[in-house]
Amino acid sequence: GVDPRVAHSLVEADLQRRTLVEEWRGPAATSDGRAVELLANVGDAAASEAAHEGGLAQGIGLARTELAFLKSTAEPGVTDQVRAYAQVIAPWRGSKVVVRTLDAGSDKPVAYATLPGEENPALGVRGIRTSGPYPSILANQLDAIAIAAMSAPETRVWVMAPMVSTAAEAKWFADKARGYGLPKVGIMIEVPAAALRAEQLLSIVDFASIGTNDLTQYTMAADRLDGNLASLLDPWQPAVLEMIRHACNGGRATGKPIGVCGEAGGDPLLALVLTGLGVASLSMAPSKVNAVRAALRMHDLATCQQMAAFAVDAP
Repeated sequence: GVDPRVAHSLVEADLQRRTLVEEWRGPAATSDGRAVELLANVGDAAASEAAHEGGLAQGIGLARTELAFLKSTAEPGVTDQVRAYAQVIAPWRGSKVVVRTLDAGSDKPVAYATLPGEENPALGVRGIRTSGPYPSILANQLDAIAIAAMSAPETRVWVMAPMVSTAAEAKWFADKARGYGLPKVGIMIEVPAAALRAEQLLSIVDFASIGTNDLTQYTMAADRLDGNLASLLDPWQPAVLEMIRHACNGGRATGKPIGVCGEAGGDPLLALVLTGLGVASLSMAPSKVNAVRAALRMHDLATCQQMAAFAVDAP
């Protein structure tokens, strides 16, 4: 049997945690004051509005733009894109909104931006790579994001590209996006090559966001849509956490912030490990924000760092 005193203290701790989850508003930080930005992942104007109404997230860490494209057989015009992006940005006056450029290909085929007949689309022309065969799509998108950002001058609109693998790609994208007057330009770290070379890539761009779902898929060579590979696709895999540590070391060396916008950021326990690794912001489904906030409030940074060390060194 369980010692009644142990059981009682567990119940007390759970009650305390629940109270924090339900009551706490305001900025997120560890118990000793290390701030962690908690942001929302959204796909369209309705989701953005709902996340803002909920009042829990501090901004948007991932605005997926492909939803403006998925339903369409032809590329939406710049004016239609401006309207779609402006509606996503509008609720967040004075906050941060990170817009990801088109992540077409692989499991998100977009009719006019996906190469037909690829043998292995997850390892094919997807994300920033679609700019090779379809150069005008990114130009139009950056134009539309820049115009939408001008409609919300108090909002910090940041832009990032998915599936960046090399410094050359990072520089090409950064030059292009800055050419449209976008102030903060970043990359997604989803490819192990980008995690391993994070210091070099972050010396070119302003920030990075880790997509844990794809980083796990590519680190473990396991298709993220294959249910048979669930144990390999676990974001607790030490090799994946090692990749994230590499990326965070690159962030530290360059003084650039690293966020996480994959599913892992919404797991309260894993959020503590990510904070311990040096992640500055966590972006997640809005419903998960308060549980993560409560977990952070109940632990200090040293505990997070110790948990991170244990998790990376796990067998």
